Amino acid sequence: MNEKIYKVMGGAGALNIAFGVISIVVGIATGVLLIISGGKLLSGRKNIII
Repeated sequence: MNEKIYKVMGGAGALNIAFGVISIVVGIATGVLLIISGGKLLSGRKNIII
């Protein structure tokens, strides 16, 4: 019984680490895209005729 728990905990730990890395990568990529699009919006303000 202890071996089964040991294997399940190992799998869960590895899965949590993998999801953590994926979350960090997605978060950084999303942040960079938001900064770029925000900069484009700010620089495009001067092209609007009021």
